[in-house]
Amino acid sequence: MTAQSERVAAALAAKDSRRLDGVDLLRGLSILLVVVHHLALRIPLRDGWLETVLPRRFLGTLMYNGYEGVFVFFVISGFLIAGNAIARWGSLARIDPGTFYALRAARILPSLVLVVAVLSVLHLAGVPFHVIDREGQSLGRAILAVAGLHLNWYEGRTGYLPGGWDVLWSLSIEEAFYLAFPVVCLLLRRQALLVAVLAVLALSLPWTRAALVGNEIWQEKAYLPGMAAIAAGVLAALAAARWPRVPRALMIALALLGSVGLAATLLFGYLLWPLLRDGTVLVLTLSTASLVLALSWEARTGGARPPRGLGWLRAMGRRSYEIYLTHMFVVFGVVAVFQATGAGTYWGFLWHLPTLLLAWALGELLACAWSDPLNTLLRARWRARNATGVPGPAATGEAAAGSGPSSNGIIAASPVPEPAGPRA
Repeated sequence: MTAQSERVAAALAAKDSRRLDGVDLLRGLSILLVVVHHLALRIPLRDGWLETVLPRRFLGTLMYNGYEGVFVFFVISGFLIAGNAIARWGSLARIDPGTFYALRAARILPSLVLVVAVLSVLHLAGVPFHVIDREGQSLGRAILAVAGLHLNWYEGRTGYLPGGWDVLWSLSIEEAFYLAFPVVCLLLRRQALLVAVLAVLALSLPWTRAALVGNEIWQEKAYLPGMAAIAAGVLAALAAARWPRVPRALMIALALLGSVGLAATLLFGYLLWPLLRDGTVLVLTLSTASLVLALSWEARTGGARPPRGLGWLRAMGRRSYEIYLTHMFVVFGVVAVFQATGAGTYWGFLWHLPTLLLAWALGELLACAWSDPLNTLLRARWRARNATGVPGPAATGEAAAGSGPSSNGIIAASPVPEPAGPRA
């Protein structure tokens, strides 16, 4: 092992037990918005008792922020994966595509393959809410779309799939981005050129969305807008590596700017949209990138601890990938019981908390019993087959907690960068 490799391995090993708690909180909030959105479409928060104590507009905001939650995930994805790649290889120009792809496969495929298998069985068994019966759609074609990273395009062409399949659209965007990511990094090599390309992509979001008007599904789920959000996260990771420590005043200002922008788009998007149109989504992604960058700087200083009473939200964030993949099983199960009991929507909000708890429990079960053990096993096998000078996927102990360089916005834990900053 070379001296460079030893330093990288030591840096990774030193940080494997620490996390970006603030980023886990942000992911927890995002998965909360997604689950509430998908349940509220079927058991509304409005038109019931809550409307007697809370403004109808506010309840609508709670119901319809699932899409925004996914774009927050995209930004976090870019930040974590690029940051971990820099920590592992010292520079994105030295990224090893084989190891990079192995890390992603080890983290993503075990749970994804299992969920697709379960969805297929439910379809074949004719279970309500899970049957693919829209004209032009079929089980085989849906499986091919997932495997071929174009389920988003498939839905844009044929219409929405059942909910359990539909949520997989975001993985098509993320993994298509990361399929090209190491290749682009190696081709461009110069960081200034990479930053320029990423900046153009990140800022293109309003125009790439606006250009797709006329097809609501494709406009929401097209590749370029989602990749623009991921690019914003990658830029934040590059900034964190370039400037590992900044004045505290700048850190606080960036955190406030990001928090205000994020809150404005999530809570008052209906006011921003008439003014900014698709630019509202750009405000969301840039605000998230600013906040994540500030949180990473704060973590390096050993600064403020997360607010008390939010440990449950951080825990949800750490299992956000598993919850995201499986929450529609819970949502449809709860909706089936809700409909069978003949319950009205007046007290419908009472069904939301149990749904969130069950979705969290199912995600935790999937992680502990399936994805984490297989993630560890696959990384260990990769390391055994590639015992070279560069630390392998399981060399740092990150796999044991399901975290590390393979994590994305929805996936895995949030490791804290080396306090001195990634080595150049």
